[in-house]
Amino acid sequence: MSKNKIILLIAIVAAIAAFFAFDLGRFLDLAFFKEQQTAIEAYRQNHPLLTAGLFFIIYVAVTGLSLPGAAVMTLVGGAIFGLLWGLVIISFASTIGATLAFLASRLLFRDSVQQRFGDKLRAVNDGIAKEGAFYLFALRLVPIFPFFAINLLMGLTPIRAWTFYWVSQIGMLAGTFVYVNAGTQLAKIESLSGILSPAILGSFALLAVFPFIAKRMLAAVETRKVYAPWRNKKPLKFDYNLLVIGAGSGGLVSAYIAAAVKAKVALVERHKMGGDCLNTGCVPSKALLRSAKFLAQAKKADQLGMQAVKVDFRFADLMRRVQRVVKTVEPHDSVERYTQLGVDCVQGEARITSPWTVEVHTPDGKREISAKSLIIAAGARPFVPPIPGIDDVGYLTSDNVWDLKDLPKRLVVLGGGPIGCELAQAFARVGAQVTQVEMAPRLMPREDPEISDMVLRRFVDEGIDVRIDTKARAFRLVDGEKHLIADHGGETIDIPFDQVLVAVGRAANVSGYGAEDIGIEIGERRTIAVNEFMQTNYPNIYACGDVAGPYQFTHTAAHTAWYASVNALFGRFRKFKVDYSVIPWATFTDPEVARVGLNETEARERSIAYELTTYGIDDLDRAIADESAEGLVKVLTVPGKDKVLGATIVGDHAGDLIIEFILAMRHGIGLNKILGTIHIYPTWAEANKYAAGNWKRAHAPQRILEWVGRYHAWSRGA
Repeated sequence: MSKNKIILLIAIVAAIAAFFAFDLGRFLDLAFFKEQQTAIEAYRQNHPLLTAGLFFIIYVAVTGLSLPGAAVMTLVGGAIFGLLWGLVIISFASTIGATLAFLASRLLFRDSVQQRFGDKLRAVNDGIAKEGAFYLFALRLVPIFPFFAINLLMGLTPIRAWTFYWVSQIGMLAGTFVYVNAGTQLAKIESLSGILSPAILGSFALLAVFPFIAKRMLAAVETRKVYAPWRNKKPLKFDYNLLVIGAGSGGLVSAYIAAAVKAKVALVERHKMGGDCLNTGCVPSKALLRSAKFLAQAKKADQLGMQAVKVDFRFADLMRRVQRVVKTVEPHDSVERYTQLGVDCVQGEARITSPWTVEVHTPDGKREISAKSLIIAAGARPFVPPIPGIDDVGYLTSDNVWDLKDLPKRLVVLGGGPIGCELAQAFARVGAQVTQVEMAPRLMPREDPEISDMVLRRFVDEGIDVRIDTKARAFRLVDGEKHLIADHGGETIDIPFDQVLVAVGRAANVSGYGAEDIGIEIGERRTIAVNEFMQTNYPNIYACGDVAGPYQFTHTAAHTAWYASVNALFGRFRKFKVDYSVIPWATFTDPEVARVGLNETEARERSIAYELTTYGIDDLDRAIADESAEGLVKVLTVPGKDKVLGATIVGDHAGDLIIEFILAMRHGIGLNKILGTIHIYPTWAEANKYAAGNWKRAHAPQRILEWVGRYHAWSRGA
């Protein structure tokens, strides 16, 4: 540090030390002012300019040295000089003092801080360089941090001194006005009854509501900034209250809600109503899983007291059944049904052309539609990793696997998540030789290790060649035969196959419909960035479902669609924050795996204390009768309490059984109440009650029971 910097630092430290050593803060107190109010007022009348000058210098010194008392001085300034002159004097004094503190911080500390933490501060520096004036204005308008801290911290950033000055001058003006106005009223208090005067109460009410007003002002400024490029393109009136892009789960629910509350709504879909869930996801996969499960059960006929059951089937017939199931469910999501509900269904390719308009290319030509609010529910698609040679060998995904007419003799399933596991087991059960390749150390890596192991053991028993901790490196064609080259622990593995099914995850559809053209922001997960109200960076454009995340399930798409549609239609009156506190899901392998809330792995990673209670389904009477006595119920609770933190169920009907724990978590029902609820015997649902019973036994009051035992012994005369 240079000599000049050392001298400046010593001077500042000495001034601050003197302030506290001589207790100068007693002069910056409302009580002191009230005692001296008459004398101060008389001095001001005799020496108005001198009084103003002295007050100005003191205020600059207090703010420049970051001393306590600026708020009191603002009130006092209003009392001494009145609203107009008090506002002028204090506004300039506070800004000059803040700028001096800013410059001192910059001169003394910025170079050393940037040299030491420059890499970590790069994102902050870039943000300040790009939007520093706006960030500072927001902090000045809504003081999240004390002003003195803002002064000092901003001095460490690249923001220009002149920018700091004028933004502070403007940004602090509204707050200064509120405090000065309150000060003008404080000067009029002569007794306790004066506190109850309308003017005083009004001033304090203004102080109380100012942060909320400031937030609204800031939101208005931010909104104006976002819409600035489109200012001349906003329609004078709109064709619809709401326009929804995408007719999957999220889009259908959004349109349904809008129509139910009598809003005029348009729903644009370029492909098929129902989206992935109906056409290529949940519905067709569960139809195939059911057929595959029947075949697996037939192979275990001897366990049900039969000699043998022979099933004659053709793969093409199974796939025709899958399509028949889709066709049967299709009317639930059809254009006809939603038209009857009051939704205008538009078939065509949508492109957002402004925050309020969408151009749709329909079979009949181009059409422009305007709406007050938009909801993007564009869904997601299977992610295909850029593995060398994958295009040469051709690949299946969950989108096109349903077009198969012939069963692949040798099928490689790439991926060990829910989709990969469900389809690997289904194809193995209908006769394919399946090799499943997963780069993680276990299948279904989001579940606890023992849960993954239970599924793995079943897969191995059914003849699936599971290759965990194995990374696909390349695909090759060798003499017309397809090969996967993979790496396992440094060893190269060559897996010949006939078809490969890629099931390594899904990518949100964030482009192709104009979102990128108008600058809708994309988040770190490569989904459309939304806030807690499901709003994008354009306040009238919302997103829900897979395209927004963070969960990519049909039921969460419907869940987020409620928030998006209600906020889009009624947000001017009240907005609702999306609730992700209780999110369940299930993987429909055999055995099924269902979960809600925390599991042990997540609880440990997040250092959340918990108690574990389990119940083995091999003990359940109905499971034994059904020859399906395997699996468990696993519940995490708050230590010493019956409040459920999370539950995992493995076994037949797990996706249905988990509902009781979803309800418990959503509505604060503890295990004691589950235990006290009558469950029909013999049913699978009893597993939940027995798990609650295990928790109760572990928390039985042993000392009281010991005394009760003695009482019973005494009552027997023992």
